Amino acid sequence: MAEPILYARHAERRLIEAVEDSPVVLIHGPRQCGKTTLAQLTFAPGYLTWKGSRVTRSESPEPRGYTYISFDDEVARIGARVDPVGFVADLPERVILDEIQLVPELFPAIKMAVDRNRVNGRFILTGSSNVLLIPNLSESLAGRMQILRLYPLAQLELENKSLYGDAYASSGFLDRLFAPGFEIQLTERLGEQLIERMVTGGFPPAVVPPTLRRRANWYRSYVETLIERDVRESMQISSLDSLRRLLSATASQTARLFNISNLASPFQLSRPTIKAYIEILERMFLVERLPSWHRNNLKRLIKTPKLHVGDTGLAAAVLGLSAQAIHADGILLGQLLESFIFQELRKQASWQDTPTRFSHFRDRDDFEVDIVLERDSETLCGIEVKASATVTQADFRGLRKLSQAAGEQFLCGVVLYDGELSVRFGEGFYAVPIRCLWEGW
Repeated sequence: MAEPILYARHAERRLIEAVEDSPVVLIHGPRQCGKTTLAQLTFAPGYLTWKGSRVTRSESPEPRGYTYISFDDEVARIGARVDPVGFVADLPERVILDEIQLVPELFPAIKMAVDRNRVNGRFILTGSSNVLLIPNLSESLAGRMQILRLYPLAQLELENKSLYGDAYASSGFLDRLFAPGFEIQLTERLGEQLIERMVTGGFPPAVVPPTLRRRANWYRSYVETLIERDVRESMQISSLDSLRRLLSATASQTARLFNISNLASPFQLSRPTIKAYIEILERMFLVERLPSWHRNNLKRLIKTPKLHVGDTGLAAAVLGLSAQAIHADGILLGQLLESFIFQELRKQASWQDTPTRFSHFRDRDDFEVDIVLERDSETLCGIEVKASATVTQADFRGLRKLSQAAGEQFLCGVVLYDGELSVRFGEGFYAVPIRCLWEGW
């Protein structure tokens, strides 16, 4: 039997620290992104199986006494719903509760248990629905819970399949961005490999199939399972088919300004209904809104958020697009590449110690910057994404306007492109090859 591929997750260090510091830790992110594997491998390796066999890991941590319970199990789910207080009272001293969003009744009971006996590391929860968007749930554990967002695999994690190396190494890109300074460096273009990475995406099960057709089949089955199971069971929705079609519509409009009217036009549904359906897709981590960057004293900025798909592999699959088809459509290629880069940056920022806020910049004169990153409300960097192999001064048009708007807060502006050379375009402005996001310097 072939050994499973276990990817080193850079979020592991932050998970260990959170468990040491808080009574409750929630790992949330989309289904199949690796939450259960991360929790089990780190704290309950005896429960980790693959094709019926136990999976072991060299240099795995000492057993930490955690019991693993999944609410995908119907008996556990019904029992917890019938008597949540009794269920929590009967739990072992330390426990991993998987897919906690299926039993929201447990949140008040967990709060009571923590208030009676506040022991750090008592509960590790995983959830495939964003509880921060579910009214009254996250508030019940305020001050008692740390939240760790887990994304599908980053390209940096895909480059290192082994768990024997340093799983906590940083690519250095974000640190270099905020240093700032990118020295002149020559590398190779990604070319066709870039689009292949985009259509593969980052979900661990989707990385394994050797052909585009089999990966696309996995993604389509994945979406169908989410809608038929998670949405039908736990969310009030009048038309599951409209939700499927809306996901395709958002995939085709990824990296564009969020416009409910444009999204609603193909459907015989009201704007409030479309808005509610978008919120369901957000709750399931399938799409994400990127807010606009703004300042109160600047009147000409557009405050509309952008909409990004959570994974470009999933987007390509629901749109039925191959790498060749994406390459032939320059507009859609640019949109998907922007979402791909945005998600890569989000993933890298999620495991770093310094919080990073993300937004986009656009004004009424059509100056725009794809991604704005801020740290500590004092430093700001902008990133413009290009699919081409060349960069000109005109590509820095939006970045220079952002520099004027941000003033002293502006640190640097980068055009990420599929080229060969990292080079400076004036003080604080750089052209950097895309592959430098996940390759060493």
